[in-house]
Amino acid sequence: MGVAPRVVGVSARAGIVVTGTEVLTGRVADRNGPWLAEQLRLLGVDVGHIVVVGDRPEDLRAALSFLAGTGATLVITTGGLGPTADDLTAEVVGDVQGRSSSVDAELERRIAAIVERLAARRGWHSAPAATAAGVRKQARVPAGATVLEPIGTAPGLVVPPGEGRDGPTVVVLPGPPSELQGMWPAAVAAPATSAALAGAQELRQETVRLWGTLEAQLAATLRAHEQELAGLEITTCLRDGELEIVTRFPASAQAAYERLSAVLADDYATTLFSTGPTLDELVARGFLDRGWTVATAESCTGGLLAGRLTERPGSSAWVLGGVTAYANSAKQQLLGVPAEMLAEHGAVSPEVAVALAEGPDRGSAPTSAWGSPGWPVPAGARRTSPWAPCTSASPAPTGGRRERCGSRARGPPSGNGPSRWRCTCCAGRCSVARPPDPTGRDHSATVTFVNGRSGSTSGKTTNSSRAATASAMTDAASTLAAALPGRCRQIQLYMRELRVGSIGREVSRSGRVARRGPRPC
Repeated sequence: MGVAPRVVGVSARAGIVVTGTEVLTGRVADRNGPWLAEQLRLLGVDVGHIVVVGDRPEDLRAALSFLAGTGATLVITTGGLGPTADDLTAEVVGDVQGRSSSVDAELERRIAAIVERLAARRGWHSAPAATAAGVRKQARVPAGATVLEPIGTAPGLVVPPGEGRDGPTVVVLPGPPSELQGMWPAAVAAPATSAALAGAQELRQETVRLWGTLEAQLAATLRAHEQELAGLEITTCLRDGELEIVTRFPASAQAAYERLSAVLADDYATTLFSTGPTLDELVARGFLDRGWTVATAESCTGGLLAGRLTERPGSSAWVLGGVTAYANSAKQQLLGVPAEMLAEHGAVSPEVAVALAEGPDRGSAPTSAWGSPGWPVPAGARRTSPWAPCTSASPAPTGGRRERCGSRARGPPSGNGPSRWRCTCCAGRCSVARPPDPTGRDHSATVTFVNGRSGSTSGKTTNSSRAATASAMTDAASTLAAALPGRCRQIQLYMRELRVGSIGREVSRSGRVARRGPRPC
């Protein structure tokens, strides 16, 4: 959705053509188009289209013609610069721009030296004639084009229109993202590229994130303030329970964006949780600011949780490690889950969730440990298990006892003295006194996120089980909100990443839970 169809005041426009049948058919995900679009935005260039075409010359010609017709002053192509027969981008671009191609002898020598070094380093073996033919193909350059030195083996090109022709300058870049990104500064600095981008103005972008707000509700708000928001291009994306609002605008529309920001802050004060940082960044900041560490133990989630936690550079400062114990034997041998517990309760149970969390807790002494048996009921699991727990969290040992019931935990603690942590499974009868940590470090509660009761012997969840999931897991999030004031929604990240059903409650910044009813996310 959007308030304005286009950002006003942006004078430079560009288009992107991603080539490769492997990208067109989905065998390879396109990482180049979005990356280039963001780099161009930083230069003040509005990208109107990203076109994906297969390795067919006629389709590439059609894409270049289409983008030229949109008024783009710059077109960027990616891929199709290799030594094989289907790598035809340089030749096609030269033809479209009215520039004949020929072999650049000096470039041919440089490419041959690169290929020779790579072959020696990696142990490649190829017939000399075949290698020479591939090198010669990559060294063909349209007349008048600027050569961008190879990062791998393929050079890039900047090809302006030929004599007497109108149209955009075409920048030809290789397909591997590392090569493309390494070549980008040289492509921007080329004289023909600079001329194509002359007059580009600053194009700003801001992001606001809401949790649990429907797009229809936001749309009504934007319609009510439409006249105040002229000059803004507002787009929204609903991912599970998170509503991302991205606004692009020229510098001249800054006042309009400030009005939008004030509207969102006033109307969605209880659901606005970020004015930029992602959930991943908020989680990382929460751990780093408090000096906390975490270790994970996973089963059906197969390392997804640890992978998400360690995706950010520098995560070793707070992620100690993780264990994926898929089979019951691995749970016993690696994490010390008792065989009797597995036999009595099943692998997918609150008891095993707590035992998994205590496994890394014993070995690495983190301030929190998360165990994840998983939502799906695997083959061989006890389908009569009343609960399918998703994840469990516990603090490092501090001398106090742990809550072991595996139910929904409630909190938060208050005051500076010993705190009582209550759970709902037994109306608080298993409350445990938690004395303050003598080191002064603040610890979160032991929390088991319980996914809800299984409503189907086929392993699928019903609406009622999803509602139970929502209730149990957001109760746990409410507890953790005390430890992460103002950032409690970041806990939802892990619920969502583990493919939890619906979020039935919305956790406010203060940690209170407002009943909203089951909501698909």
